[in-house]
Amino acid sequence: QVQLVGSGGGLVQAGGSLRLSCVASGRAFGTYAMAWFRQAPGKEREFVGGISWTGSSTDYPSSVKGRFTISRDNAKNTLYLQMNSLQPDDTAVYYCAAGEGLRLLRTIHDVAYWGEGTLVTVSS
Repeated sequence: QVQLVGSGGGLVQAGGSLRLSCVASGRAFGTYAMAWFRQAPGKEREFVGGISWTGSSTDYPSSVKGRFTISRDNAKNTLYLQMNSLQPDDTAVYYCAAGEGLRLLRTIHDVAYWGEGTLVTVSS
């Protein structure tokens, strides 16, 4: 089994930046795709970025493309999400996730393991 621990959330003003981190244990980090999802109050959990096991391929929805960057450091078993130009609509609990294969994750149905989540609040 894989355990995921996310961190880095907090309160930031609109236009600011945050970097989220997720440390994985219990399984070799570099052998599966990973992703970030978020869930805002009253809304369904949504995809915000995915990355292949090598880090060579990434995928983003239009809502965050150009502002968010997903990356990974397999030597440190760590996944990152760099978030720039944050807006109040980005306020949500952010969850890191891992799959069991090599394909990019794009929906919650692709996820095998979830982190507990870290709260990001963007004030206006």
